[in-house]
Amino acid sequence: MMALAEDTVQYLRSLERPAAVAVIGASGGIGGAIVDALAADRGIARIWAASRREIEHPSKQVHPLALDLTEEATIARAAEQIAAAGEPLDLVFVATGMLHDGDSLRPEKTWRTLDPDVLRRSFDVNCIGPALVAKHFLPLLRRDRKAVFSALSARVGSIGDNQLGGWYGYRASKAALNMMIRTLAIELARRNSSAVCVGLHPGTVDTDLSRPFQRGVAAERLFPAEQAAHQLLTVIDNLSSQSSGRLFAWDGSEIPF
Repeated sequence: MMALAEDTVQYLRSLERPAAVAVIGASGGIGGAIVDALAADRGIARIWAASRREIEHPSKQVHPLALDLTEEATIARAAEQIAAAGEPLDLVFVATGMLHDGDSLRPEKTWRTLDPDVLRRSFDVNCIGPALVAKHFLPLLRRDRKAVFSALSARVGSIGDNQLGGWYGYRASKAALNMMIRTLAIELARRNSSAVCVGLHPGTVDTDLSRPFQRGVAAERLFPAEQAAHQLLTVIDNLSSQSSGRLFAWDGSEIPF
């Protein structure tokens, strides 16, 4: 985690302030940058930073939690810890995702390399895990005004935008996540008509997830994690209940499912 900036900024001004936020995947590149950005905002009262291994952070606003996306019991336990604090959440940000895992999991270039175990892992991390976070964390969202559940999706998960093929497991698992987002949004609206449930495409961010695939990406389109966090938080701040159930890119434009 980087040191806190001396000059504070304000994010999430459309939410109740001081706000309470949960970041799932806080040890990752984007998740960590989200935590750092919000920790520099004095209008954020508490940041629940959940990751497989609890992070360390200099800010007293940050409260680490242990959460393994592939183990529902740990998701439920983390939600119980937040509930016990007695404050509703204004934002849940799921910053997890898996495109590759060294040599054991690589994006498929052809149907000839499809492997059921690899597909299951992709769906476990990219779709089922975020869906289980929603199961346990949506009840913690504020019910009386705007509150947001967001999860990192990807443009390549768009069926309508798929012109190149390949990357079967990643594409399909993110497309499934998009359907989860749409369906969760419908149910969430019955609980709170001001709530927002969206997928977010961060663009190509300079993290471990994208590093093997950055060749050919224009320099101005390869975002440092800190810049990506700023862009995504800005998008969230501009969302309304009419945005719920949709997928938005880092620049605020909508991506078709």
